[in-house]
Amino acid sequence: MTPPTLMTNARIVLADRVIEQGWIAIGNGKIAEMGEGRAPERGEDMAGDLVMPGLIELHTDHLEAHYVPRPKVYWDPIAAVVSYDGQLATSGITTVLDSLRVWREEGAEDVDGRAGVLAEAISAARDGNLLRADHFLHLRCEIPMPSVVEEASELIGRPDVRLMSLMDHTPGQRQFRDEGKLRDYYRGKGAGKTDAELDKLFAQRFAYQKAYAEKNMREIVAMAHRHNIPLASHDDTTDENVTDAIRDRVAVAEFPTTIEAARGLHRAGIGILMGAPNVVRGGSHSGNIAAIDLAREGLLDILSSDYIPSSLLMGALQLSRDVPGIDLAAAVRTVTKAPADAVGLTDRGDIAVGQRADIIRVHEAGNVPVVRSVWREGQRVA
Repeated sequence: MTPPTLMTNARIVLADRVIEQGWIAIGNGKIAEMGEGRAPERGEDMAGDLVMPGLIELHTDHLEAHYVPRPKVYWDPIAAVVSYDGQLATSGITTVLDSLRVWREEGAEDVDGRAGVLAEAISAARDGNLLRADHFLHLRCEIPMPSVVEEASELIGRPDVRLMSLMDHTPGQRQFRDEGKLRDYYRGKGAGKTDAELDKLFAQRFAYQKAYAEKNMREIVAMAHRHNIPLASHDDTTDENVTDAIRDRVAVAEFPTTIEAARGLHRAGIGILMGAPNVVRGGSHSGNIAAIDLAREGLLDILSSDYIPSSLLMGALQLSRDVPGIDLAAAVRTVTKAPADAVGLTDRGDIAVGQRADIIRVHEAGNVPVVRSVWREGQRVA
């Protein structure tokens, strides 16, 4: 049981409109009452700041930067989770699907093969009441990798798994149709890789795709459906990719790289997720389609902070400024209700009586929003 809380003088962002001045009463971790105009009694004055649902993040691999802060440097995994969680909360994120790499690839990334370690660290931090946000798991499955089915099988039975994504980063396709972009990526990682090292790595990836991708795809998709875990496709580029996504009954398409793929996915009723950094920066770091262009065509449903947590709120508010067809309520839906609905979290994502009191107070300072307070189930956590 949590004590009642009353927030007054707030600009409240609902799922379909904005209350310019209103109040919210919280009791027992849920939204108990709300209204427009003056509150029925004295409460905590929000001073006209935005009050909106806590942000919901479906795809962030930012935990990896806390766990491996330098090449070959592994931080204490629980301490890494707690540090990462604090950054999420102060960015306004109250629910997160932590994206874990479910594969091993020697000589590629230091975090490969560490999904089990990080999943256990998240559980330990949760059990120890060390976390501010509500954490679930997103299993990122690199389909061509030999061990991906085995590693996914070890994690799929966990109750906190909420999403699985089907990925294939073989050079020359999807996100990295331009192989040079992938080479630039690895040259910039840590101490960087030589062309000879990259030639060897890429040759191995081509061999893996030929040997394992088709069989692994069938098994991972079947595994997800058996466990009723929603699926996400990743970096859809061609009509064939869209056809595969429809066949596999994916719920979310992460980061489509072309307008043609996005249109096909939208026609199929598949939710389209794009990176908030893409919105904030004005384009993709990989040279693919700009998220803002998809938004202007009505082809953007969900934003993800991807690799920088503060971008989630920044990107949503930027949509409301830069896209005439997206008002503030619609922009906020891309980071609250839409991602919640996509993975079946029906108890959160909008400000409505009976919903979880996951709420954030946001002060707009020019184009940089500042998260002033965060409540999760009515308890202030930041």
